[in-house]
Amino acid sequence: MITSLKFNNCFAFNNKVEMNLKADMRTKKFLSNITNINDNLNILKSSVIYGPNNTGKTTFINCIKAIKRALLNKEIYLESNIFTDDDICEATISFIYEKREYLYEFKLDDKKNIYVYERMCEIIKDKYNNEKEELIFLKDTVNERYECPKDKELEKVLNIASNNNILIYTVQVEKFPILEKIKNILTGIGNSIEIVDMNKIPNSKTIQMLKNKDDETKKVVDFIKNADLYLDDYMYVEDLNVKIDGKILDEKLLKNQNLIDQIKIISVYKGKAVPSIIFDSLGTRKFAALASYVIEAIEQGKTLVIDELDSSLHFKITRAIISMFNNDINKNAQLIATLHDISLLDCKRMFRKEQIWFTDKDENGTDLYSLKEFTYAENGVRDTSDIQEKYIKGELGAIPEPDLISTLLEVEDEEI
Repeated sequence: MITSLKFNNCFAFNNKVEMNLKADMRTKKFLSNITNINDNLNILKSSVIYGPNNTGKTTFINCIKAIKRALLNKEIYLESNIFTDDDICEATISFIYEKREYLYEFKLDDKKNIYVYERMCEIIKDKYNNEKEELIFLKDTVNERYECPKDKELEKVLNIASNNNILIYTVQVEKFPILEKIKNILTGIGNSIEIVDMNKIPNSKTIQMLKNKDDETKKVVDFIKNADLYLDDYMYVEDLNVKIDGKILDEKLLKNQNLIDQIKIISVYKGKAVPSIIFDSLGTRKFAALASYVIEAIEQGKTLVIDELDSSLHFKITRAIISMFNNDINKNAQLIATLHDISLLDCKRMFRKEQIWFTDKDENGTDLYSLKEFTYAENGVRDTSDIQEKYIKGELGAIPEPDLISTLLEVEDEEI
């Protein structure tokens, strides 16, 4: 699970932003929304981000994607903010791995495409719950600092390791036991993060689960059926005779295997089997594609990151998905999602204040902040407040004020 994400000078973020995913235990509300680790670490199971278009919601998701891809030795896309003169992008992730908390950060020169800084620590808590960082390694090429307190042999090679990739992919891990452990930890957290864009979500994962015809298949199918009262069944049919213009389609003529697979997904309504790609709505098909990601995250304790979670989905379905992650049954899975649907902006029945985040921007740049920052004393915001009403009124920021009427008036003047 992720405990914190920090980004600086990345895409729209010209200043440092942080999403803290640790729960504020001064509040005992919705304890089911929290996972407790080692009795002294409480992590939020879900966090959602609201804000106007083009204020950094998708940028934040893309920053997480950059971290994931870097950890898994895949090409990353990360750009410094166009309004700064600094070419250095900074990314930090704190996370839990095997019940221990770690921090990993890197700085990337996006113009030279080299990593100029890396640091990894274990975060230790004493009996008074005070945190301290225990350094695992530091590779700072700018200030020429190279440290690895627990392996002096590895420390000797840090200054000659290539900067074209992160450390675990530029040094032979087999020669250094500690580096092999570091690689297992970093690739482990990288593989535990799944990122989905609802506007272009692939259905390949759901198709594969349907093909497997095992216990996971049943869970995915039941999940899809529960979202549609009229759906009797949802399946992948291997031998399917599909007719186009009265002629049976020859699969050999179709070079796109994904298209063949989509055609073979069948929905059953009142005993009548029909191709999903033709008869199901966009929302149903999106939900079916998302189903496998949700089930896998819950089953395997992954962090599922979703951009535009509510795209084409009924608010009750979106609410149900969030509630699955916030449920007592879920112990290790985590959800981070961007939203627009304000009916889900609910601290009375769904969220703790620190689970709700906003992006906004002004002449000084783009910002990310939590509802937790709004207090009753200063802003009149309680856990029991009508957050939707305050958001609509602009009392929480992060809401556009489009002046579309003036455009209509200009058009009318031109016609006159």
